[in-house]
Amino acid sequence: MRLSLTTLLSEPAHRFPERTALVCGERRYTYARLWNEVLEHAGALRGLGVGEGDRVALVAGNHVEFVRCYYAALAVGATVLPLAPMLTAEEVAHLLGDSGARVLLSQERFLETARAAGEQAGVAVHPIGPEEEPGTVAALARREPPLDRPVSRRPEDPAVVLYTSGTTGRPKGAVLTHLNLVMSATVNAFDNHPFTREETVLGCLPLFHTFGQTVALNTTFRLGGTLVLHDRFDPHAAIDLMRAEGVTVFLGVPTMYSRLAEAAADSGPASLPSPKFCISGGSALPVALLHRFEEAFGTVVYEGYGLSETSPTAATNQPEFGARAGTVGHAIWGVEVEIADPAVEDTVTLLGTGDRGEIVVRGHNVFAGYLDSPEATAAALQDGWFRTGDIGIKDESGYVSVVDRKKDLVIRGGYNVYPREVEEVLARRPDLAQVAVIGLADDELGEEVCAVVVPAAGAEVDADELVSWSRTRLAAHKYPRRVEVVADLPLGPSHKVLKRELRARLQHR
Repeated sequence: MRLSLTTLLSEPAHRFPERTALVCGERRYTYARLWNEVLEHAGALRGLGVGEGDRVALVAGNHVEFVRCYYAALAVGATVLPLAPMLTAEEVAHLLGDSGARVLLSQERFLETARAAGEQAGVAVHPIGPEEEPGTVAALARREPPLDRPVSRRPEDPAVVLYTSGTTGRPKGAVLTHLNLVMSATVNAFDNHPFTREETVLGCLPLFHTFGQTVALNTTFRLGGTLVLHDRFDPHAAIDLMRAEGVTVFLGVPTMYSRLAEAAADSGPASLPSPKFCISGGSALPVALLHRFEEAFGTVVYEGYGLSETSPTAATNQPEFGARAGTVGHAIWGVEVEIADPAVEDTVTLLGTGDRGEIVVRGHNVFAGYLDSPEATAAALQDGWFRTGDIGIKDESGYVSVVDRKKDLVIRGGYNVYPREVEEVLARRPDLAQVAVIGLADDELGEEVCAVVVPAAGAEVDADELVSWSRTRLAAHKYPRRVEVVADLPLGPSHKVLKRELRARLQHR
């Protein structure tokens, strides 16, 4: 059997050649044009010596250059390693060495870092564009003969390696197969949400990240819809773009929803777009924020759950079951999501309905393992299940709720405190734009609960008042005794709050 992720673009190019596939700034690309340019770029990569089984690192923003190189590398039979553009040269060099990448393709604005990393790692660096500049991949694509057809691949062959964010240590490369990613895009497109082939999707999620790559890029192409790229997320610009392009589907992480809700208050309801539906993932979306966003934009938000290792969607709220705020819905088609005993580490022991434990996932979306890391793979994949490291509950109706990350659990005086529970309560306050709850070391209690908050625009937050307010709404072991008011929260490449960085910053203050 043969299967390639490139089919997600080649098929609509055959079936709907004149339909708009991609909008990038002022440029619009039909499926036929985009696929032809992918084959031309694949010819360029072949001219650079890239072939079947090679690993191609790619650093680019939300731009057509990312899309062309991503599918071009897959077309020559290579495995793609999308890298976050904001990494340092040292961090990129480590990933190049760890992955055994053959080449690094870089957008022009990231070339300085890319070249420094390539020199450290001994890996050739090639600028992607512009096409009028000799030596770029785009220029070579105009001279080399294009690829006739994509290299045939097997379903189990690696397609993409996504490096985890490293919240538990050094980043690990999650190996995703062609089957993983084709199935994920297909199930997202036709089973999880009320997509149609006429959708226009706003692509503001970074394409190097699993959420933007699978749910925005690959899923939109699987539909034959239109993806509107938005680089360097700005809420006011995103609202303008949604209006101008008639965006019907918005995808985002909670920090984006928070900033859009704030921007909506400035814009007024008459000037706001109203997407058909929205999808949230990446981290927990506070229920208060979900309702505030839905009311402002006149839409519905389907919150989902997944990880790089699950391609990424494992569970999501779905129209067939009804969206239930505060949950991540049901397991997706063909996938099992259950709750296991987190104390049993050498095997997966499933718990009963309503029991709190570690979320485990089994199905077509689960990755092949960590690149060249058999011990880490064996710890994560047990008895056919992937151990997520997240704590959750599954109710009698099949709805899954994510309580928190096992690693983020705060143990205060012997009592477990799940940061998300505290964050949900604090998020009800209109004077708070963002909230992150962490545990800080305490000599007497082991850990103390600390709330780090960003005030809403124009609001002033009194830390002592917030502690008193929390005390009346949370159990004695849960309410934060320490409150830090900050201008912003540290965000990772995928716009997740970096709680590890917050802990390091505040521990000795």
